[in-house]
Amino acid sequence: MTDFRADVFQNEYLPDGGDVVDAVVTVTASGGDGTVAAAAAGQERVEVIVIDCSGSMNEDGGAKIRAARQATMTAIDTLSDGTLFAVVAGVDGAYALYPQQAGSVERASAQTKAQAKEVVSQVRAKGGTAIGTWLLAAGGIFNSVPNSINHCILLTDGKNQSESDRALNTAISQCVGLFQCDARGLGTDWNIDELRRISTALLGTVDIIPSPDQMEAEFRALTEAAMGKEVGDVALRLWTPQGSNLEFVKQVAPNIDDLTPKGVPVKALTNDYPLGAWSGDESRDYHVRIRIPVGSVGEERLGARVMLVIDGVEQPSALVRAIWTDDEVLSTRINREVAHYTGQAELADVIADGLAARQAGDGDTATMKLGRAVQLAHEAGNGDTVKLLEKVVDVEDPATGTVRLKRQVEDADAMALDVRSTRTVRVNKQ
Repeated sequence: MTDFRADVFQNEYLPDGGDVVDAVVTVTASGGDGTVAAAAAGQERVEVIVIDCSGSMNEDGGAKIRAARQATMTAIDTLSDGTLFAVVAGVDGAYALYPQQAGSVERASAQTKAQAKEVVSQVRAKGGTAIGTWLLAAGGIFNSVPNSINHCILLTDGKNQSESDRALNTAISQCVGLFQCDARGLGTDWNIDELRRISTALLGTVDIIPSPDQMEAEFRALTEAAMGKEVGDVALRLWTPQGSNLEFVKQVAPNIDDLTPKGVPVKALTNDYPLGAWSGDESRDYHVRIRIPVGSVGEERLGARVMLVIDGVEQPSALVRAIWTDDEVLSTRINREVAHYTGQAELADVIADGLAARQAGDGDTATMKLGRAVQLAHEAGNGDTVKLLEKVVDVEDPATGTVRLKRQVEDADAMALDVRSTRTVRVNKQ
């Protein structure tokens, strides 16, 4: 059985007149047992693979569509026996590849996997790109299986050119809460904003697959991760006192995701923030900021009550506290967790600003912003982000953020920095 725990890290002391409370909530799942746990909870696991079969997948001599076929077959092989699954082809509409009846699923076995791979091996690329219809097709499949842990892999190599942006947004909104979606863009001709909107709304991830030969490993890793999910519905429930204002709730590790607009009122002063599906051995961090009515020196108040809701069942709470003091040493003490993730959020922001300035031809702003990004990544020990930045700028001194813009940058390198800018490193709690 998977056990969940919430721990709060904060400096509870506020200066005289202070009204802002910051806390990092670490949610940890442990003790799970994979498929056994999901079965014991009466939950099916459903996997849908949506692959772009538009005409552009024939480019590079057909390398893209060949790689997509192989990656999909590898994902099918990676499915745990008993998993319900389906494969959908995306063009300027969506059609079922396996099983061939739209909206249906098959249970993974040696026989059904072989059947599915045979169908996938025959897929050809033609037509346009209408990602909203792909999402709705996946949603129809997930709707056919109640009380399930739902995951979708979505691959595209192009922009959403065969439907309006409004249609895509409508489709995304109709899929919220129904399934999690990991969206992947192949090559450099797809739109980061489109896939980021999908993954953010559907509690998944977005990333670039720079070349076709990297697709198989990515699909295998995504499917393995999905097969490890044991609990399908986890939420962070926050109670805040009368007169307070919850400024934001953000996931800050393993990546940054603003959950504030996803809050669902439960009752007066209480909101739920969906955290999606979890494996039995996982930990994530969340930054909560609350503005509360000012108290007098020596007064202590509850700033928030933090609860977890696991498949609809509320678990015991952790507390966010506020104590007013005139002791400057106490009130100015920096909490490591809050400081660390505040810096990580700034890192994501300055990368976005720097890349936008570079794209607009504003070299001075791009240099300043990306230099600050190098400095922040270096301070946080975020080596992966430093490596990504080094493909866009020449680093002279990481400690001071002294950099020079590279004259020539590969499109894939700039896109990788953009799409991975929200990945964070965990704070060392020892």
